[in-house]
Amino acid sequence: MEKVLLVIGDGAEVIDTMVPYYRLGEDHQVVVAAPEKRVYHMVQHEHDPNWDITVESPGYTLKSEIAFRDVNPDEYIGLVLPGGRAPEFLRYDKELIRIVKDFFAKSKPVASICHGVEILAVADVIRGVEVTTIPRCRFDVEVAGAIYLEEPLVVSGNLFCCRFKRECSAWMKAFAAELAGRSGRTCAGQTDAVS
Repeated sequence: MEKVLLVIGDGAEVIDTMVPYYRLGEDHQVVVAAPEKRVYHMVQHEHDPNWDITVESPGYTLKSEIAFRDVNPDEYIGLVLPGGRAPEFLRYDKELIRIVKDFFAKSKPVASICHGVEILAVADVIRGVEVTTIPRCRFDVEVAGAIYLEEPLVVSGNLFCCRFKRECSAWMKAFAAELAGRSGRTCAGQTDAVS
């Protein structure tokens, strides 16, 4: 079974992480990677009209199966960068940046949601590329030379970007179809047309 690398760290958003984990797990072996091989704490983000910022509360935990330094990108057909607060810290991990750059150098599919683009910005792989993200990350991508589009889903070459968790379905549907197309199969739940 082909493998997809799912990046996590403390503060990864639950839905941004678990939707790809389960959806891509239908057709692929999803390997959870992080700075170290250990249990990480995810968070749940909610929007409360009485708050000026996103409300963050503890979510589930998820164990990393491999440390970034041990990842050989050639073993994976896709990369997922969830949002939440984790990317603020993960973007400084040199081993993760090495992995991201390798995926882009080889035009392999990469999915990013919400703050995941902060990792792409530091990796310097989105210069001149159309992307989407939450409005609060617009500055990060524009400073990195990307072209910000205020759309639910933006596909630019090998990059699949999404803004919010409520848009996860279309994001994962497009990404899963790309992975299936590259491996010459259909996604779970789809059938080939019969003439």
